[in-house]
Amino acid sequence: MQNHKNLEAIVFDNRFTRELPADPELLNVRRQVVQACYSRVTPTPVAHPQLIAYAPEVAELLGLSVEPADHPQFAQVFSGNRLLPGMDPFAMCYGGHQFGNWAGQLGDGRAINLGEVVGANDQRWMLQLKGAGPTPYSRTADGLAVLRSSVREFLCSEAMFHLGVPTTRALSLVLTGEQVVRDMFYDGNPRQEPGAVVCRVAPTFTRFGNFEIFAARNDIETLRRLVDYTIRNDFPHLGEPGAATYETWFHEICRTTADMIVHWMRVGFVHGVMNTDNMSVLGLTIDYGPYGWLDDYDPNWTPNTTDAGGRRYRFGHQPQIAQWNLMQLANAIYPLVGNAEPFQLGLQLYAEKFQEDWRTMMARKIGLEAFDPHTDQVLIEELLSILQLTETDMTIFFRRLASISVTEPMADLLPGKKDRSAVETPSEGDSVEHNSARLAEAYYLPNERTAEHEQRIRAWLRNYQARLSQDGIPDPIRRTRMNAVNPKYVLRNYLAQLAIDKAELGDPSMVATLLELLRKPYDEQPEREEFAVQRPDWARRRAGCSMLSCSS
Repeated sequence: MQNHKNLEAIVFDNRFTRELPADPELLNVRRQVVQACYSRVTPTPVAHPQLIAYAPEVAELLGLSVEPADHPQFAQVFSGNRLLPGMDPFAMCYGGHQFGNWAGQLGDGRAINLGEVVGANDQRWMLQLKGAGPTPYSRTADGLAVLRSSVREFLCSEAMFHLGVPTTRALSLVLTGEQVVRDMFYDGNPRQEPGAVVCRVAPTFTRFGNFEIFAARNDIETLRRLVDYTIRNDFPHLGEPGAATYETWFHEICRTTADMIVHWMRVGFVHGVMNTDNMSVLGLTIDYGPYGWLDDYDPNWTPNTTDAGGRRYRFGHQPQIAQWNLMQLANAIYPLVGNAEPFQLGLQLYAEKFQEDWRTMMARKIGLEAFDPHTDQVLIEELLSILQLTETDMTIFFRRLASISVTEPMADLLPGKKDRSAVETPSEGDSVEHNSARLAEAYYLPNERTAEHEQRIRAWLRNYQARLSQDGIPDPIRRTRMNAVNPKYVLRNYLAQLAIDKAELGDPSMVATLLELLRKPYDEQPEREEFAVQRPDWARRRAGCSMLSCSS
């Protein structure tokens, strides 16, 4: 791909603002916006923008080459201080269900879309600044963002992509040179924090809530226009919009959503705030707020302090929440079809696809050739129960599970033996004990492991080794396959917080270090082993290292 020499060479083709109805009011004041998909709005200028991180792969998608000499100009554009020719900035109007309740109009309260870039192979990308100032949808907020949440959003967007999880991307992280007041714990103790802006990138940022708002207002004409636009531009392979296409479109959203959730469960990611306004129609992970990765495997864990009471968005409940959110999207689109059956079929499709793909995913995580319902359902269910008997690091456990031996390696041949047939095979008990010991580093409190845990894990290992023997996959091949789906490195909350701590003191070096680390999450990277260990004990309850608020 040929890189552009300067920012002015970026080509914008803003279909969203060209083809959909706009808010006629141009004043940037908080208000209810009706019969319009967006409001035009200009980012708020900042004092001293400074580029502290960017993702080269995303720059390449846009046809950008970011040299050190370009950084000041780059920071001006991607802080919102300067608009490039062809940009048509706007904020989208949408609604949503938040924590299961209809919240009415929400919209881009601190996100401003700069415009649509035509990149390599004519692929289109929407550029969006998060934290660039108030919009008509900001309600009582200031539309700004702080460095801590911006670091987390920037790093997680790219970490998820390299993990193979469907996601929006992040181009850049820019300090604004200004202070933003936030009450992080909502306890009446606000403080000033460094302000920052992230440039997010995706083919579209359209959410379930974009359609819900018009259905809730019985504005069927605008609803139809938005659905037709979305199908023509983001789902052109489905054909021209119409009743049958609407049904096919919904079914595709059900499938891609199931795929996304399966990936979340594979890597131990918890979104934390799965409101319908945070659900992408493309099945992309969107809006990285109070997210987290499981350290201890606990299906009931949520990273969101706001969700601590009800735990609606806990890890183990994410598949059901996704289906509930799809039902709200179905309710919004229903007026265009007038027949509930295709939507019921879509929701059933989601459930079936998730179940099938989850089984396949879990079989791959434990190194099986394919999922066998006669044996593997019980095997997997027992493993997940065992993981909850003692505090067990999910990422480390599955990575170490790949080291389990079914056949003894050639290096273990006894002295004087010429071939494997002459090797004395260790007893079953010795083999199980040895393999159990290989998992020890995954346990946070190994001295508190109970007799029940040890008995059940050894029994499970016996069954597991027998199941692996049925497949007959050589250990090295199985390990390679398992290590390709079980990451060694994930963006643990405490790592992100350490990077934030440094960045707030003027040193963004750890942001760059983590970005580089997370580009290869499945590789060994022996020089970076310190990032593959358990969460330290000091991080159990420290703010930003365990649970997080929505404050950003």
